[in-house]
Amino acid sequence: MTGDDWAGRALASVIDRVTVTETEVGARFPLYAEPADGRWKTTGRGSWTGGFWAGLLWLRARRTGDEAHRSAAVRCTARLAPWADADTATRGLIFWYGTAPAFGSAEAAALRNTAGRACLDSYDPEIGVVPWGAALGGPRLLARADAVPGLVPLLAGAGGEGPAVAAAHLHRHLDLCLGAEGAGSGRRPRPAWQFEAGTGWSPCAAPAPGWSRGEAWLLLAVADALLHPEVAGHRPERLAFAAEQLLAQSEALTGRIVPSDEAFRPRGPVDTSAAAITAVALLKLSRVWAPRAAVCSYRAVAILSRLTEAHLTGPGSGRPAGMLLDGCYDAAKGLAVRHELIWGDFFLALGLAALDDLVDITRV
Repeated sequence: MTGDDWAGRALASVIDRVTVTETEVGARFPLYAEPADGRWKTTGRGSWTGGFWAGLLWLRARRTGDEAHRSAAVRCTARLAPWADADTATRGLIFWYGTAPAFGSAEAAALRNTAGRACLDSYDPEIGVVPWGAALGGPRLLARADAVPGLVPLLAGAGGEGPAVAAAHLHRHLDLCLGAEGAGSGRRPRPAWQFEAGTGWSPCAAPAPGWSRGEAWLLLAVADALLHPEVAGHRPERLAFAAEQLLAQSEALTGRIVPSDEAFRPRGPVDTSAAAITAVALLKLSRVWAPRAAVCSYRAVAILSRLTEAHLTGPGSGRPAGMLLDGCYDAAKGLAVRHELIWGDFFLALGLAALDDLVDITRV
């Protein structure tokens, strides 16, 4: 896309796609769409991605100002309520990104507060994290990179010990994933760890080091922490060091702007959703991290521009316009490896909305 208002035009296209998706999925939640025709795979309850659909509906309502669009966002957000007590750390993704764009909504704020307190109650002080949980299957006592973004601000706003627990949860993940002293030169973060009584933490085989979304999620969580002084104040030097480490890894990984889904398979599928997450993290860092504000802002805009130019469908393509293609859900399983992903759409829309002055990125 060219011209001064490329972000606004791209955002309009993504928002129009939200309306098309709404008609197709009805009361279900979109998960990923086929690249050939835009047909959605859906879930009934939303799984870990339901908040991104609610968030997109809120972004649409903010852009259009249409009361019917706001009502649709309210209804979708209410359908997330059963997840508040679910045994999963992905409640951070579900309830922060599903409610934070809903400025002025008492219903969304109440649900966010309820979920935040439930997550605070789930904190396990022995292992220092809100456990990954068993709600999505598999071992319960995991620490994963995707268990941190969203959960940091959700816990920070839960009152009481919330900010301290948010800091403890984040730093345990950083110490595990990056190593206590940081990832170090040439060492990729380990995005998943399992706890066993008597032996402690050990790394999981999957997702493997070099998983692009692992690094993007961690960078986003660090940015969220820096935006909350009550969290950042616990170990500010460690946060700054982690940000430097992750930014260096991100710069190495995104020489093509859009990273490979797995760093050690550069000829494999790329993941536009990881790029969109990274762009939002960089926009947040540009607002709060003075030493690297300029480079973070520049790289965020470069990523968003490339996504809209090279990976966003337009009119006349034979497919619905506004699809962010080339997202990779799970390359190892061959699951949705070049698809439109609902979280990729959300983070692209959020980044574009920040550039278009529709949202204050420090509050979402």
